[in-house]
Amino acid sequence: MINFWSYKSEYKRLNKKFLKSIDISLKRGNVFFGEELKKFEKNFLKKNRTKYGVAVGSGTEALIIALKSLNIGYGDEVITVSNTAIPTVSAIVNVGAIPRFVDTGQDYLMDYNKIQKLINSKTKAIIPVHLYGQSCNMDRINQIAKKNNLKVIEDCAQAQGAKFKNNFVGNFGDLGCFSFYPTKILGAYGDGGFITTKNVKLLQRIKRLRFYGIETTNSKSKYFNDYYAQENGINSRLDEIQSSILNVKLKYVDQNIIKRRKIAKYYLNQLKQTSLILPNENSQCRHVYHLFTAYHPKGSYIISQLNKKKIQCRKIYPHLIHKMNGYRFMTKRDHKNLQNTEKLNKGIFCLPLYPDLKIKDIKRIIFNLKKILSN
Repeated sequence: MINFWSYKSEYKRLNKKFLKSIDISLKRGNVFFGEELKKFEKNFLKKNRTKYGVAVGSGTEALIIALKSLNIGYGDEVITVSNTAIPTVSAIVNVGAIPRFVDTGQDYLMDYNKIQKLINSKTKAIIPVHLYGQSCNMDRINQIAKKNNLKVIEDCAQAQGAKFKNNFVGNFGDLGCFSFYPTKILGAYGDGGFITTKNVKLLQRIKRLRFYGIETTNSKSKYFNDYYAQENGINSRLDEIQSSILNVKLKYVDQNIIKRRKIAKYYLNQLKQTSLILPNENSQCRHVYHLFTAYHPKGSYIISQLNKKKIQCRKIYPHLIHKMNGYRFMTKRDHKNLQNTEKLNKGIFCLPLYPDLKIKDIKRIIFNLKKILSN
């Protein structure tokens, strides 16, 4: 079986470093907010060339805290896309706001040309999703946001290390939200997330919000670090064990992105003469290929046939958010404007792609895929 994704080879290669780092962490006696977290936050910010930021419990919680820090809540509207992970939209709904869906382009990313018509007096923010590992056009999105006095929260969950105009994602909006879910470019062995910002006041607020609203950064406060909630926050902590794992893995993230790009290039070269519509790297971007997503009118058939050959192939995401029971009624006014999103979703499929994928397995995937396409 060729797995769609696996961490076993990585763990076999790095397990001694993981266990040593975890052991050092546990011997210090801190489970939360210890030295490993401080080290990881510092190193992640340096790696991403970002001024400020904090680690949190998950990518979902990163989005919720980001929205709350910008005072986005009941009755406000937030523009995003329907072809994304549920957390992008559930975060909006969980702060009391309303998601508005904009259509996507052929690159699967937010179509900035269609944003303006969704903006009204209730619109407060845009959440561009850097899907599959490629950045949205942040110049155009920020221009629209500035013109309409809107906030921008980048969903960078699938795009750690991706660039737009030679700058890392997470540095363009008011806030950037990352996920360390195990399958991600930089994945923990559990949940984790990160919020980046250039605004020190937002930094102070997101630090409060991740810890029940307790002030932990402003020593002038009467209630500094005194288990006193200055505002309603949540519990969103990246623990020391996950921090220690991420500190090890962060050292390898650049070379893993290089491996991902090499695998993607091999796929592209070997499949360019087929009937597939292959992923396209936009000229201003550096794609990190969290996923290798292709399109074919018979996408579902291709998935089923590859699976029969014991090659795990998936459709990410199989259901568009606006068609899910949990969200379809609150978003129905946008449904008629999502033609391209719906068309692409019918035929997309993702091939296995992760740094430890072996060349013999890649060749087997390509051989079987070409055979299926020729039938």
